[in-house]
Amino acid sequence: MSSNESTGGQTIPGPPYVPQVAQLGGQPTILPDAPICGVLLGLFVLGAATNMTIFQLNRRRGHKFLFSALLFGFCMARIVALTMRLVWTTHPTNINVAIASNIFTAAGVLLLFIINLIFSQRMLRAYLPSIGWHRVVNYAYRFCFFSVIALLIMVVTTVVHGFFTLDMSARSKERDVQLFAGTYLAVLAFLPIPTTLLSIFLFRRQQKRLGGDSDGARVEKFGTGRFRSKVALLLFTATLLSLGAGFRIGVNYTTPRAATNPAWYHHKACYYCFNFVIELIVVYTYALARFDRRFHVPNGAKAAGDYAALYGQGDGLGVNKESEVFGPSGDEQQHQQQTQQGTAEKV
Repeated sequence: MSSNESTGGQTIPGPPYVPQVAQLGGQPTILPDAPICGVLLGLFVLGAATNMTIFQLNRRRGHKFLFSALLFGFCMARIVALTMRLVWTTHPTNINVAIASNIFTAAGVLLLFIINLIFSQRMLRAYLPSIGWHRVVNYAYRFCFFSVIALLIMVVTTVVHGFFTLDMSARSKERDVQLFAGTYLAVLAFLPIPTTLLSIFLFRRQQKRLGGDSDGARVEKFGTGRFRSKVALLLFTATLLSLGAGFRIGVNYTTPRAATNPAWYHHKACYYCFNFVIELIVVYTYALARFDRRFHVPNGAKAAGDYAALYGQGDGLGVNKESEVFGPSGDEQQHQQQTQQGTAEKV
């Protein structure tokens, strides 16, 4: 392959070639990209440290919750992406750095999509165990998980190849692949919302149909804390991720514009807000809300009723108190001591 190719009577150095169409975020520059990347980088480092600390503390207690480790991995992927963008600001002609930055930016958020999909599955199993634990539903969720890996391979391949060809036919096909992948991922990001809301709706209809039957529809609760808090947490994070995914695919569906004539939606503020800022909110919301406690399910749960049964709740309805899993808090310990002292005085 020659070091230069001609298009439209104009010689373009490469490959790899500088993108000729406007992209979300555009070409990074020292100002304002460097300070913005620096601040975001520090926040993701703190997020990674927080989630790894939570994971290690839980592991020492025998509390298995791998999603904290997944959030740590996500933060590390974002640290790499921001580092590559920082390097790109000081080496604007290094296309290899631009390729690495684009790949890590596109790939990292997939971990958050997978986490929310798994949480939506747990909600479905809690509200409608006969459906949530059904083999067909399990296979459907597994298909979603494995399809994310396939889409990642497709996106990475087309993004990299796009930097190494000027063939307009090939680029058109690559754009079609990227539009399909982006649309599919936007649907996956949104999927936990209708899944959770539909589960609640069908559960309440089942409750009304069964009336006052004490053996009727009941939520198979898991984790700790109020169940409505779990629902709100999942819906909030899924809405944010859907907003980011929807904006990105919306930009991709617009008519391509020249790199020298970007639209408002290509602005750097849109790039950082609809990518990194949204993701930071999700990461810190989960960590501060202690999702490692709220969304924990017992090991060995394989069928309807296992959540409560394996937690040791005989009636199948209970939800563990935090003190039962993680020990009493300081206030609870003080209350217990006061109660014991009062009992001793009476004796």
